[in-house]
Amino acid sequence: MPVISKPRIGIAIGDPAGIGPEIAIKASSNRDVRDICEPVIVGDYEVLSRYAHTIRKSPPENVIDVGAINVNFLTPGESDAACGRAILEYAGKAVDLAMAGDFDAVVACPQTQSSIKSAGIDFNGYPSWVARRTKTDPDSVFMMLVSDRLRIAHVTLHLGIREALNLIDSPRIVRTLAAVKTALERIGLVEPKIAVSGINPHAGEGGLFGSEEIEIICPALEEAREAGIDACGPFGADTMYLDKGFDAYVVMYHDQGHIPAKLLGFDGTAALTIGAPVLFSSVAHGSALDIAGRGKASSGALVWAIKQVAGASTV
Repeated sequence: MPVISKPRIGIAIGDPAGIGPEIAIKASSNRDVRDICEPVIVGDYEVLSRYAHTIRKSPPENVIDVGAINVNFLTPGESDAACGRAILEYAGKAVDLAMAGDFDAVVACPQTQSSIKSAGIDFNGYPSWVARRTKTDPDSVFMMLVSDRLRIAHVTLHLGIREALNLIDSPRIVRTLAAVKTALERIGLVEPKIAVSGINPHAGEGGLFGSEEIEIICPALEEAREAGIDACGPFGADTMYLDKGFDAYVVMYHDQGHIPAKLLGFDGTAALTIGAPVLFSSVAHGSALDIAGRGKASSGALVWAIKQVAGASTV
């Protein structure tokens, strides 16, 4: 009987001053994780050794040492510009290895956006960053939150609401739907069915509360259907999720998707970057600087994210 190799998953440790190193150690030693993949931590070995000591574990063995930060100047819970640079060095190394075929997928521990900004780096979330790193058109890469109950993709993400509304147009919606369809097929769903939200309350109520649904979303849905995408809508974002007959839901801006996803809980939610050549996910929670270095962090969300990409990488 042939031996089936396990997918090799790179785990970028995220903010070295946050809970990322701790949960990376915990997740990589999790029995369920090791049963389905070969986890490889991408970070700084000395940083990981310090956190391993805190949680009374041996330093992890399967580590790619990036050497991005001096552990002597690192204080858990106090993230700064150096941490911001390190966050993207870890993720960048992992993505580069995935592009080279050394990893089947990458999962990133939580980042601290303010620290990345302090480092002077243009960053508004992993999807556009992954696009630039992989030389993919950023306008074709999106985020999809994945839980055991919902899959929610966003046409726009970390933008002010006015800027997001200005960015939403029919071509962008069609590109989002195409990326969602490809991602769902990659995880084994045949002919996936996708629901699409409106922008305005009650999806505009036939033009009573705005004309964007009529002028922008409906033409996009028609074009998507002509391209073989089973997309329905637009629906009011407040009631769309009540219909369980869809494989995924597409929303127009951040809060339409993040609020319902986070109400379901962080431990069972992963943030999947779709539309890029690399299978990339991150956890759906922050760096939790208030508990960093105390040994109290749960690795549940990271374990969930690893399971999702490990399964998708074998399809």
